[in-house]
Amino acid sequence: MHHQPDGAAFDIVLLLHVACVVVGVVTTAAAAATATRLRRLLGSPLPLPETLRRYFRPGINWAGRTVYGIPLFGFALLAMSQGAYALGQGWVLGGLAVFAAVVLVGEGVLWPAEQRLQAALAQRDRGEAGGEGEGDVTGRNPAHDATLMSRAAVAALVLLVVGTVLMVAQP
Repeated sequence: MHHQPDGAAFDIVLLLHVACVVVGVVTTAAAAATATRLRRLLGSPLPLPETLRRYFRPGINWAGRTVYGIPLFGFALLAMSQGAYALGQGWVLGGLAVFAAVVLVGEGVLWPAEQRLQAALAQRDRGEAGGEGEGDVTGRNPAHDATLMSRAAVAALVLLVVGTVLMVAQP
């Protein structure tokens, strides 16, 4: 058995790895909460609060993409571990599988729904969109996308927590 890796460089990379997880958890929790709040308010004739309109401004959710730093820094930690950790270990492979699932949920469901909502709300702000049950110009229902985004964010959040537990326990 190899010794536990140490040193300033290893510690810094470990902190960056953990920071990516923390930012991923926080942004995913915020996405779930914001989408749920939007879903409740979409049927209201009142204008959406500025906080929601600001969250759904068109653009890429770069903060959410920090999850890509998790395996990046994880591979660096493996390389710096001097043999203490290896890619073939079950907990490492399990972590990679969990990360792959997070990416599938994020890129396949969460972020596309978020981008559709950005477009629908921008259209609504211009006075072009219909009500809650009506689709936007793409034929999509914003309430459906808000529900989809909320559920996908919760799924991604659960996966991130499972991955965190796996990395800490290292079974």
